[in-house]
Amino acid sequence: DAMMDAIIEHLSKIKDLRVKPRTSVEQFHGTKKTPQQIGKELEVSYILEGSFQRYGDSAMLNVRLIRANNEDLLWTNNYDRNWKNIFSVQREVAQTIARELKVVITPEEQQLIEKASTKNLTAYDFYMRGREEHMNYMNIGIIMYFQENLEALNKAGYYYLKALEYDSTFALAYTGLALIYNEKHAFSSGLNTSENYLDSTIILADKALTFDDNIAEAYDARAMYYTATGHFKEALAEYDKSLKLNPNDWLAFIGKGNIYFWEDMLQGLINLHKAANLLRGSAQFPSILRSIADLYSQAGFHEKSKEYISEAFTLDNDSVRYFDAIGKIDFYTLNYKEALKYLEKGYKIDSDNILLLGSLGSTNLFAGNYELSLKYYKKYLEKLEDRGQVSINETHRIAYAFFRNGFRKEADYYFNKQIELSENDIKNGRMYSQAKYTYYDLAAVYAFKGNKDMALKNLRIVNEKTEFPSWGLYYIKNDPLIDSIRKEPEFQKIARDLEAKYNLGHEKVRKWLEEQGKL
Repeated sequence: DAMMDAIIEHLSKIKDLRVKPRTSVEQFHGTKKTPQQIGKELEVSYILEGSFQRYGDSAMLNVRLIRANNEDLLWTNNYDRNWKNIFSVQREVAQTIARELKVVITPEEQQLIEKASTKNLTAYDFYMRGREEHMNYMNIGIIMYFQENLEALNKAGYYYLKALEYDSTFALAYTGLALIYNEKHAFSSGLNTSENYLDSTIILADKALTFDDNIAEAYDARAMYYTATGHFKEALAEYDKSLKLNPNDWLAFIGKGNIYFWEDMLQGLINLHKAANLLRGSAQFPSILRSIADLYSQAGFHEKSKEYISEAFTLDNDSVRYFDAIGKIDFYTLNYKEALKYLEKGYKIDSDNILLLGSLGSTNLFAGNYELSLKYYKKYLEKLEDRGQVSINETHRIAYAFFRNGFRKEADYYFNKQIELSENDIKNGRMYSQAKYTYYDLAAVYAFKGNKDMALKNLRIVNEKTEFPSWGLYYIKNDPLIDSIRKEPEFQKIARDLEAKYNLGHEKVRKWLEEQGKL
């Protein structure tokens, strides 16, 4: 598998080819489906099949190129070579396929394909084992793999380190370690409060690039670091470098989509759709569909959002995520009764799911079911504590639930905790504060505490956004924490400005949908 992955990586560097990553074709291993059926499911014109075996110093590679629509065999070859020649075989296969498909390889692409990643075959062998485990880790899906299958991730790290024992200049191994560090720690809220948050990611990525500055995934790792630390402009620049080297880099399209999620909904959708086209058929595909659904809902196209949520559910049968996603749309459209119906269905399936507990806490809170809200929020807090996490954007809601149930001391604690978390987020320049939403949370707390000046000061910063999401508009119109300033002329002007910015983003997406024939 890792051998075919290397060939796919070479082909992905050719701009005129749209190459599906291995994650998309993993499901067809051992399948009885025909190339025609596979081609239709993946929406591709050609299928590349291969098998690889190694016996000591001998390596045997069998490759077949098939036209998907009529299953014609376009080209096949068996390579029986010495293991030390494996890099030349990979290059030869990629270049032959390009010729068979009549694709022009530019001189720059040719140079990238021909460059050997290491001269040490033992180092490469360990790297391939690490890559295999890394792919096993990722193959359970983008949303879930951050918390599951850590054994595979740890094995990948072990093999990458072993590779470096044999070649301390092996850039791909450093890149793998950078990605592993990011995957282990990017969502750790404990680390998120540190000024050195994720520093190892960029240190390892930079080390990789000092040895080879043509590794797309090293730029991806740098971009992930800059995204997590709130440097969106720098992150986008790194992703663009990656895509220049690998025009089929799905990680880069996802990364760009996630950045634009905060400020440019249309560009977010365009990039996530590109990722979806590459990942169709993969374990990650349903998660990408849900991300696309989130953006459609954010732009105010709730029915379109539900279409993608339903498609994701059809593919992975994840009822809990389905009920949570549909429930949130009903929540933001003020249909609390329907929202609670879906969320409670999910809760019956998994009463420990942290996403559902947070959603049930907030939905019951806004529906006026204060005792139920506190019940779910208390369990939510227990689950966060078990994980060593805190909630950067829900703590003031928890405070309000305690307040409405008469627990003033606890309410004060969590309101002050929200201020502490938000100010720390701003101090460290993290992603949520760069998107300006941290300032809304501060405004809500200060408004509730009666500090009108501080509330309006923070709302002015929120108003610096160029676009505003539908869910943000929901809070501006319905959040009880800011009731004390609703009659203030400045608040009313800010509310009008933010609604206009929502309408601007909505209209951009509507025109694009019409152009794409999707409305």
